[in-house]
Amino acid sequence: MSNTVNVLLVDDQPGKLLAYEVILKDLGENLLKAASAREALEHLLKHDVAIVLIDVCMPELDGFQLAAMIREHPRFQQTALIFISAIHLTDMDRLRGYEMGAVDYVPVPVVPEVLRAKVKVFAELYRKTRELENLNHELERRVSERTAELEASNARLIESERRRSVALAAGRMGSWDCDVSTGECTWDAGQYRIFGVEPNGFHASIETVQSLIHPEDLQRLMAIAKEGLGDKQTFQTEIRILRPDGQMRWCICAAAISVSPQGRVIHASGVTIDITDMRQAEERRTLLVREVDHRARNALAVVQSIVRLTKAKTIESYIAAVDGRIRALSTAHVLLSESRWEGADLSRLVEEEFAPYRSTESERIVAAGPAVFLQPSTAQILALVLHELATNAAKYGALSMTSGSVRLTWRLAPNGLMLQWEEVGGPAVPAPVSKGYGTKVIGASVEQQLRGTAKFDWRPDGLRFTMCIPLVEQAARSEDAPGKLKMPKRHNSVVAGNRLLLVEDEVTVGMMMKDMLTDLGFDVIGPFGRLPDAVAAAHREDFHAAVLDVNLNGETVYPVAEVVSARGVPFVFVTGYGAEAVDSRFAHIPVLQKPIESRILQNYLVLQPAGAARACLRVS
Repeated sequence: MSNTVNVLLVDDQPGKLLAYEVILKDLGENLLKAASAREALEHLLKHDVAIVLIDVCMPELDGFQLAAMIREHPRFQQTALIFISAIHLTDMDRLRGYEMGAVDYVPVPVVPEVLRAKVKVFAELYRKTRELENLNHELERRVSERTAELEASNARLIESERRRSVALAAGRMGSWDCDVSTGECTWDAGQYRIFGVEPNGFHASIETVQSLIHPEDLQRLMAIAKEGLGDKQTFQTEIRILRPDGQMRWCICAAAISVSPQGRVIHASGVTIDITDMRQAEERRTLLVREVDHRARNALAVVQSIVRLTKAKTIESYIAAVDGRIRALSTAHVLLSESRWEGADLSRLVEEEFAPYRSTESERIVAAGPAVFLQPSTAQILALVLHELATNAAKYGALSMTSGSVRLTWRLAPNGLMLQWEEVGGPAVPAPVSKGYGTKVIGASVEQQLRGTAKFDWRPDGLRFTMCIPLVEQAARSEDAPGKLKMPKRHNSVVAGNRLLLVEDEVTVGMMMKDMLTDLGFDVIGPFGRLPDAVAAAHREDFHAAVLDVNLNGETVYPVAEVVSARGVPFVFVTGYGAEAVDSRFAHIPVLQKPIESRILQNYLVLQPAGAARACLRVS
């Protein structure tokens, strides 16, 4: 009998496994390699392993969890477990490792002599233990020859041991054993928990288990049982379990099989791992990535509109204006990111926006009001509103003189948030003859996007600005199912006339797109930022093409698209999401990503100069 022992190396990085193999090959032991916890369990089910070297940091199941699973099985309670860690472990981590059954730690970088010495010591200890076990087995054999009762008892224990397998704590993992020829199955408690049935009320057999497995997955398992695995003795697959209470659980089924001389499966045993929580976490991560991509694109669209709409007499003043507006937007983004985009505190937003204008000698800006938590869209708009008011006051109003001051107050009223800006002590400023960028953005943002009211009162002693906005919780709705953004092919559609319907909920983006479309020769109707207004305009107005933002403050624009499509008017979608496809009803409609460039709009919406004015929807 060979005197070598099995040493199992577990690490998800092939390079490390190769390095450990090179270090330990001179010991002359049998080295087994596993790239994951599940592969390690397969080796443990098929081999007697003396020593397990486990990487602490691994995907799916880390080293601590694998160690706990190994220690749960009686066969491996005395197996030497050595952790290898490339990170600094605290005393608490080490205590946790020892609680999981570790006998030693090896830090990275690994010192070859140290690792060989540790493995050699435990290998020799295992050999001595195995020799003692062999002597003990020989003694038991002699005793069993004299005592039939002990012999039968020992046989039952061996059979029981064969059917037992590892089960993860909290019911995430269960072990099972199946005699294919009889159809009888043996389950442990973890298996019953995963399937959502009671041991006393459910008889596990191939026939009864079939009703708890998704039909598509059951068909795959039956094919394995019928055709076998060729030269392989193990298999692993994902299955969906349909519990009696209606829940569906995603699981990994890993098994070792025995086949007849004819190649048919006659016996199978293995483990079932519940990975439902892991899959749900992955879905949440995917949703989060989509949402981050959407917000980033919308932010870029707002920045693009700021750059395009800002006017100035000199390049220096233009740069200063754009820089200030982008910094205001950045301030709101910083506060929103701190709250994981749940919202922003109004007091902090005011403090951040007014910080550059505060004086160390006197309080020229006074801000006071109750605690108010703003929704993300509201916080972004208020950041730009406050920036425009402060910038105007610093250039032309109360903050342009040392004697001037500004008082900002807000309060909660039955109809929403009331905010008042009042300047005193500054120069007399007449009401502007025409609206500038700041006035346009403030009015449009508050009245159209936030559905509030904004009033400028240009008094001789200073500007007084009053606004009121509703504070209504709005449930966020994502656009339709994920998928690759579509740019479908279709024939050019030419219609008479140049009137175009624009639907866009972001005010600054809508203003920018209206300017772009006007420069292209279109007579733009809108932009409309609310779904009811957009639907009404789609029914009421006379237009010949349309540009529709897919997401309108949490609502999809599809009702508008249905009206436009029914009228036979060509249109395109625009969206801030980077990986969404529109509803399948509109799969033939072009979808443009934000931020939108003028040349992109021109590629899809072309005003025909010949004869009567015509708008052409072109797909490249």
